[in-house]
Amino acid sequence: MTAQRGPFATGIRGTGSFLPAGTVSNEVVAERAGVTAEWIVCKTGIRERRYAGEGEATSDLAVAAAEAALVDAGVEARQLGWIVVATSTPDHPQPATASLVQHRLGATGAAAFDLNAVCSGFVFALVTVARLVAADAAEEGRYGLVVGADVYSRIIDPSDRRTAVLFGDGAGAVVLGPVRSGYGIVGSDLTSFGRHHDMIEVPAGGSRKPASEKTLASGEHYFQMQGRAVREFVTAELPASISRLLAICATEPHEVDHLVPHQANGAMLLDVLPGLGLPRARTHLTVAGHANTGAASVPLALDTARRQRHFSDGDTLLLAGFGGGMSVGTVLLRWDTAAAPAR
Repeated sequence: MTAQRGPFATGIRGTGSFLPAGTVSNEVVAERAGVTAEWIVCKTGIRERRYAGEGEATSDLAVAAAEAALVDAGVEARQLGWIVVATSTPDHPQPATASLVQHRLGATGAAAFDLNAVCSGFVFALVTVARLVAADAAEEGRYGLVVGADVYSRIIDPSDRRTAVLFGDGAGAVVLGPVRSGYGIVGSDLTSFGRHHDMIEVPAGGSRKPASEKTLASGEHYFQMQGRAVREFVTAELPASISRLLAICATEPHEVDHLVPHQANGAMLLDVLPGLGLPRARTHLTVAGHANTGAASVPLALDTARRQRHFSDGDTLLLAGFGGGMSVGTVLLRWDTAAAPAR
């Protein structure tokens, strides 16, 4: 577990997101998975999702979200010091998808790398880049770009109702930079539980079990998840992480204005929310229209809420990611409208 209390005087300067054009209805997914559209809504709260088009990869989504965030922040690509892409569906095993994003943005002065903490990835990457930006504060005009992007439609078995109904594709991004004193990232709590590494996995395709005709025939290149065990994990560990975070930040639960969680499963979230102990927090949910977009889900929901002008100056936001590994990451930040004005 790693924890940090700030303030870093580093915060969000701009947000952006991108969804592929292809909308996929519950009816289409239900037919392939052997269920009904109504069953999907009841079990997940999801009504539709987007799938990347033919020839459209994770980096394409990431670049579009990144460009939107840079425009929103009023920052040029040449001002970026770091680009981190959180993804578990990279374009290629190597090079890093972030390198492709850097090239297409023209961010020639930036260090670029990927971070894979599955659906917790964006929160883990946000904390990582915020610390890099804060540590290099003497270098004026240097910003960090964090992108969460996934194309899960390429790794799900369309006939597996346990997973196929849950996922969509998308990307979200934020630009990090200096903010006013007392604003920005206040603290974080990042925890990994490696003993549960097999709860969520893609068994084949790596060095342990290289892709072969045998692994393809057995479906081991598809995403697999122990749904009940994951729900139990989230129910226990997400409240614990939030409790630690608030203690680190000397913040009372009623002082949290907004909760932006990973959009894993709408029905599960509604079950988990009462146990989080955040009596005043407005929870921002986009899962009904976006589905679970992996590492993209938190920044997608954040950008949606921000562009709908839900955040006021000084509001306290709690971002929460959880996913494979298993891992949980939470971040508390104070919104600075001077740094990220409504546009």
